Amino acid sequence: MKKSILIFILSVAIHFNLNAQKVFSVDYASQADVKVFVVKYESQADLKVYKVKYESQAGKNDGKWFFTDHSSQADKKVFFVEYESQADINIYFVDYESQAGWNKSSKKAIMY
Repeated sequence: MKKSILIFILSVAIHFNLNAQKVFSVDYASQADVKVFVVKYESQADLKVYKVKYESQAGKNDGKWFFTDHSSQADKKVFFVEYESQADINIYFVDYESQAGWNKSSKKAIMY
């Protein structure tokens, strides 16, 4: 009985960990999985991003990002581009967790 409970808890933990939006900001575009551009206005964004303080708060492709210290810890490596035309997605950093989310769900697959 204890073994089955432990297996269940581990499988749930692994499931949530795999879906977390842990990102690492790389130095070069060639190292990135996704190139992002930070827009000036919320309405211009494909994704509204809220930076969480702890890894356990990271969302499941819902705009709640945790920035890791090492690239090996991240689900996605991102590079912040200088021009909008270079980006895969446009993001806007929001002040509140409840504001995070996709404006354009057509680009949602990019962050999976």
